[in-house]
Parts: sequence; C-alpha cells; structure tokens
Amino acid sequence: MNKDNGPIPTSPLFALINKDSYGSVNRGNKSINSASAIPNWLQGCLIRNGPGSLKVGDNEFCHLFDSSALLHRFAIKNGKITYQCRFLRSETFKRNWAANRIVLTEFGTKSVPDPCRTIFQRIAAIFTSKLSDNAMISVYPFGDELYTFCEIPIIHKINPETLSTEMKVDIGKYVSILNHTSHPHVVRDGTVYNLGLSLFPSGLHHIIVCYPKKEIGEDKMMFEKAKIVGAVPARWPLHPSYMHTFGITENYFVIVEQPLSVSIPQMAILKLKEEPLAGCFQWYQDEYTRISVISRQTGNVSHTFYAEAFFYLHIIHQYEVDDYIVLDICIYRDPSMLDCMYIETMRELCNLDSIIYATQSKLCKYVPSRPARFVLPLNPDIRRKEVSENLVSLENTNARAHYLPDGKIFVEPEQICNLGCETPRINYDHYLSKPYRYFYAISSDVDAENPGTLIKVDVSMKTAKTWCEKKLEPVFVPHHDFQQEDDGVVLAAMIWGGEDTNHVGLIILDAKTFYRIRQS
Repeated sequence: MNKDNGPIPTSPLFALINKDSYGSVNRGNKSINSASAIPNWLQGCLIRNGPGSLKVGDNEFCHLFDSSALLHRFAIKNGKITYQCRFLRSETFKRNWAANRIVLTEFGTKSVPDPCRTIFQRIAAIFTSKLSDNAMISVYPFGDELYTFCEIPIIHKINPETLSTEMKVDIGKYVSILNHTSHPHVVRDGTVYNLGLSLFPSGLHHIIVCYPKKEIGEDKMMFEKAKIVGAVPARWPLHPSYMHTFGITENYFVIVEQPLSVSIPQMAILKLKEEPLAGCFQWYQDEYTRISVISRQTGNVSHTFYAEAFFYLHIIHQYEVDDYIVLDICIYRDPSMLDCMYIETMRELCNLDSIIYATQSKLCKYVPSRPARFVLPLNPDIRRKEVSENLVSLENTNARAHYLPDGKIFVEPEQICNLGCETPRINYDHYLSKPYRYFYAISSDVDAENPGTLIKVDVSMKTAKTWCEKKLEPVFVPHHDFQQEDDGVVLAAMIWGGEDTNHVGLIILDAKTFYRIRQS
C-alpha cells in the first residue's frame, strides 16, 4: 500500500464523469511527455473522478460502480503536463482499508462479514449499518470549492492542488433530501441546481434543489442557503424512477422519469439482508417514459409528455426554440448496459474476441445507446387533437409528437446518428440552455472493434467524426477567444490500470478538425 495515496489503482477504466474545466491529479507530479504543439492558451488543470482500485485485501468489487473513488489531476502549463492521483478519503474507503476487507455493501457487491464478530453483533450491525459514501462518479464546483458526487446526498470537498479530502458534507442536514443525481447543473453565475428525491407529507417527490451562488464576503456555505425550487410527485409512490441527471433550459427544468424504478420495499429488504442494492431495481418495459417540464418561475409542472419505454443515464443537451423544448438524450432500449459493467463481464469482454463474446453471453441482449432528439411542443395546436397530426413543425427535425386518445401528448424521437454514444459533453460554459451544434462522446458500442472511440457529433447535419483509442472519455475546453462553437480542444485522459498502474496519458485533439495535436 502506498501510505500517502492508498492502494495502487488497478482499474483500467475511467468513470462516467463530471464538469470540464476543473481537471487535475496527484501521484507525485509525474511529468507526461507532451506534444510541442500544445496551444499556448491551454493552461490549467483537468480534475477527474472515477473508479480506482477494484480490490480490498483479498476481496474484489463485483461492479464498476463500487470500486474505490480515485481522483486524477492533469496540470497543463507552458506546453508541459504533470499528473497526480489520490484516492478519495471517504468513510467507506477508510473503513475498508483499515479492515482490509469490503466492510459496506455496495451497488453490486456484498460486504464481507467480520469473522471476529459474534452472531449477535452481526444482527445488530444490520440495523446500524450505513450506506456507502464512496463518491466516485463526478466532481463539481460550488463557488471556488470542488466536491465529489455520487447518488447519496454525501459529497466530499477536495483540495484542487493536492487532491486531499478536506471535508465531508451531508446535504440532508441542509435540505430535506433522500438522494440526488451525480450531475448537477452549474449556471453561469455560479448557482448550482440538482435533482433529488424528497419525502413530502403527501408522498415521495422528485425535487429541484437550488444552491444560490456565494456572494463576496459571505460567510454562509452554499449548502446552508439550499432551497427547493421545483417538485413533481413521483409517478409510482413506492417505486420512484431512477435518474442520473436532468435538464435545465432558460425557463424550465426537465425531469425524465424512465420506467427503471427503485423499489423502496425491496431496498428495505436488501438492507436487512445486507444484499447489493442493484437488486432493488425493477424495469417496466410496458410502461411509458414520462417527461415533466417544471416552470422555473413557479416551481410547478407546466407540461407533461410521454414516450416509449427507454433507459438513459445522460442527457446530452436541452434548450428552448420557437415554443418547443429540444431534448437530446443518449437512450437505450433497456437497462441491460448496467449488467455489462459487472467486473466479470468486462474482464471477459476484454479477454475474448468481442464479436464472438457478444453473441455468446448476456451481451447478446444488450443494445447500445443512440443519441436521440425529442421535440416537446409547449404550445400544441389543440385542433390537431382529433386527427392525431404531428404537433412538431420545427425545421430540420423528424421528431414527432401527437395527442393520444386520452388527451396525453406522446413524443417520438429522431435518431441523431447511428453511433453508440455515452458521457456526452458540449461547450457547456457558453451553450448551456442555448441552441447548439456539436457534442462530444465516447463510444458505447462495446462489441465494436474500437470500443474506446471518441466521437464528435454535428446535430445539425446529423453527421459524426471519430478518433480511435482505448480507455478514453472526452472533455471539451473552449478557446478563451472562441469565434465558433467548436473552437477549442478535446482532452481525453488515458488510464491503463491492470498490471500497468503507473501508465497514464492525455490525448489532445483539435475540436474543429478532430485531429490529434501531435508531438513534433
């Protein structure tokens, strides 16, 4: 064990991650050979958060979501890059490594009992055990501070220079919240919004929480000013929809309730049995997906739409135009991709011919995501209700919407391109809630020859460019004096892991041409 940074990372993969311009890491300031053509304007740090060690002692985590959170920092200055990494010092991490075993049950991994405890102590532990605070999904800014996120409302403040863990914050102490998404939205003035789940007297509600920006000279933390600014009753009171992100436009919040639900009764049973929480997920293929549009002015639902059942993790982008909301999402036919993230499945896929394996395993049922565009009519023509005519007259889209016999509006998306896309990124700082043209993603086609392909999608032309390398995930960084939306670079961290734990890299692509900025 490395006494400073914890156990050596073993995971070859990088996470489903966060906001761009806060990149950085620390394992002894190793210098990375960089291209002499790195733009002079590209200065700063790229900080990422994702899965690190897959083992604790002789125990191995079963699912990628469970591995110990590892922070990475790439510092770029004067054409040179240095790298650091450090494990997040969550309570779960400290307990696991002190005991040299997996102490808490995770999403897909059952805890390992302490052989020294009596049967009575083990029974008592069922009622006193806590949920894991292993915040390994993302890292976001609250003002000038950085915090790591997972889906329980526990976040950790990290030092952006050293990556040390400085403070643990329980959001539930400041606002009534049971969980929240790993991907809040940070608007241009620094205000943070996130989607969570709260228990009202009338039942469970999906809520939007606002963390107002911190004013100059103000002593209060942003958490202390947290307030609920929007809510919608959970569609199924005891089976709230699982949501990993949400949308925000100039005037609305967009909540997409997919038919993958979290069974509250089953969760209670699993907790008593100390079984992995993945068992509380239930998929309802025959149910609609419900899209709720909440007014940012009133906090109430102003429009509701329905679509065929689909699973999603990430919304690409959303904006208003001509009495419509355009909503772009990476959608799957079902949530089978979560099964593909079990370590055993991933290891077999890496070791066997991907095409053969995909036809002989559980992956034969897996359909990768496709970027899809929904167009939500905010002022639908009621005259078209009887004849079920298309309610979408927006140019350059084949997306449709029509009335159902019961008066509901059903929306049908168009496919933006025929490539599996995940962890999408846009020019966030300048185009959030605005019409846009480009997004960047990593391939989700796990049975493809190059599953680590980087993708640039032109949503206007519905075309895509690709750049192939393994173990990548893109982050777009705009030029400080950009003239066009794609003026800038795409950064992609490379983490090898496995037996090659000290091998890291940073790919820099010209965002416009999607060509690599090469070493001279």
